[in-house]
Amino acid sequence: MSTAYHSQYYAYELTKRCSSEKLEKLSQSLFNATVDMNPHQIEAALFAFRSPLSRGALLADEVGLGKTIEAALIISQLWAERKRRILIVVPTSLRKQWNRELIEKFFIPSQILETRVYNILKKQGWSNPFELNNEIAICSYHFARSKAGDIRRIRWDLVVIDEAHRLRNVYKKSAKIARAILEAVQQYPKVLLTATPWQNNLMELYGLTQFIDPHIFGDEVSFRSLFGRGNDLNDHHFADLKARLRPICQRTLRKQVTEHILYTNRLAITQDFTPSDHEQRLYDEISEYLRRDQLLAMPSSQRQLITMVFRKLLASSIERTRPM
Repeated sequence: MSTAYHSQYYAYELTKRCSSEKLEKLSQSLFNATVDMNPHQIEAALFAFRSPLSRGALLADEVGLGKTIEAALIISQLWAERKRRILIVVPTSLRKQWNRELIEKFFIPSQILETRVYNILKKQGWSNPFELNNEIAICSYHFARSKAGDIRRIRWDLVVIDEAHRLRNVYKKSAKIARAILEAVQQYPKVLLTATPWQNNLMELYGLTQFIDPHIFGDEVSFRSLFGRGNDLNDHHFADLKARLRPICQRTLRKQVTEHILYTNRLAITQDFTPSDHEQRLYDEISEYLRRDQLLAMPSSQRQLITMVFRKLLASSIERTRPM
């Protein structure tokens, strides 16, 4: 039988503040989750909670290490603390995946906001459909841009941006979607998820940090003057770059978690192949055709991609089945 004392004790356990250095910080979310978690995922979630001087964190684990689980742990803990104004902005193709994993693995309800649902809620009298009751809002990049005004009017407890590298050109005036999302959520705590925070240019890394804390590197001119040389950075500037990123960026590599995750070794096997006369003739004639200056069969804007597809088809085949 539960007494008033027990009720008060359980309420305290749910709401007490724990140090972000301790596992107890995630006790409620760990208790409820129905997913096997690895130590690096728990550490990433704790890292996001203890990010000291910024308004969020960049979780940049390599592909396949469970960044979605890390973000869901953070969401689950905030949910247990009754901080439930949470927005998840993702590529269109990932909306249903997030919706499904939140309910199946963490028992947290969510609503995918798109034009049809948005209009229905508007007709039902909702002044701002993003202001859901005990549901997480999930929307695509494009929808977030189109409804940036609605998003800006809500005091979010957390904004999660998945595949955040798609927004890393936010410092460019031409990046309209990224800039609209940044302006809408800039003042709220954020968690950015990406396996590739930097691909070709350090300015991409600068762009991602603008979502979390625009003061880390200062303005664009200052960043370019300090780190614009990319691979030519000297030891001093490289150390400075890492020091500035350390409080907001957590990255785990596959080689660091082999103790907990067993990966299948993939061995490349090369096999010699000699095409028949007919196969060689087909390859040569199609190659000659693709090298023509003008081709009416394909648009010039897509010629490079289609040519690559044709060459892949010419370089592969399925096993022939002998007639019975």
